[in-house]
Amino acid sequence: MAYKNVLKYSDVTPKADYMNRRQLMGGAAGLFAGMAIGPALGASKYSTDAKPNTFEEISSYNNFYEFGTGKEDPARHAHQLTVDPWSVQIDGMVDKPGSYGLEDILAKVSQEERIYRFRCVEAWSMVIPWYGFELKQLLDMAGVQSGAKYVAFETLVREEEMPGIRSVNIDWPYREGLRLDEAMHPLTIMATGVYDQPMPKQNGAPLRLVVPWKYGFKSIKSIVRVTLTDKQPQTSWNMLQSREYGFYSNVNPEVSHPRWSQATERTIGGGLFAKRKETLMFNGYEEEVAGLYAGMDLAKNF
Repeated sequence: MAYKNVLKYSDVTPKADYMNRRQLMGGAAGLFAGMAIGPALGASKYSTDAKPNTFEEISSYNNFYEFGTGKEDPARHAHQLTVDPWSVQIDGMVDKPGSYGLEDILAKVSQEERIYRFRCVEAWSMVIPWYGFELKQLLDMAGVQSGAKYVAFETLVREEEMPGIRSVNIDWPYREGLRLDEAMHPLTIMATGVYDQPMPKQNGAPLRLVVPWKYGFKSIKSIVRVTLTDKQPQTSWNMLQSREYGFYSNVNPEVSHPRWSQATERTIGGGLFAKRKETLMFNGYEEEVAGLYAGMDLAKNF
């Protein structure tokens, strides 16, 4: 798998310099598994101006329990994962259910870079330049039926390639879900790459969800199934401990995790003595998404 104009670790720069380089690229097409996935459109209007983390930081500090519970375990073991060919089963309340090959999906969607803040429920954060497309494009492709209210997601389960499945006490597959209006929001994307490189396997190759105003565990990795439903779906962390992990899991500095405060966060790459910074409501995306939760008790619906 390769993208044209692939950036090396040594090429990683602050956003301003990086974006100047992208403009010089002149909209060159990226490649995924040897197939065109559309033009590099430059930074989206939804991108943050914050300085991105380096590719090395993004790809070496991960939660992906299918490969182990340590932050370095995914990078150590995920090379075993087979990601080509790849397909996504789309079913439930859709007009066109079926198995959608990733190659076919990417031929029909429009991709762009989205530089997003990323906030983990464990109170650490990064800034990540994702590459991908709005989830809405995929849902529109399948044809969402009028009674659908939620979107459920499932990740790959392949025990021979994912050693964590044998040792981590989760009812596999890993499951996540969104309300339909959250899924259709333009900030919600299906990411296929980072820094103009194909999605690292430890980050959820080849296709993962990114919902930047929610805690990171909502952004499910290595997706193989999408289901439209009229009932709120089960989600893995909520199934494990509902008191600690609600269905919504919106970033909210005013609602603490039962075992730690969410008021501040530690920035990955900030250095050993870097000060913690205040966490922003909805991870800084309040203007864009607060309307989705108008009238809701956000402490009750956490």
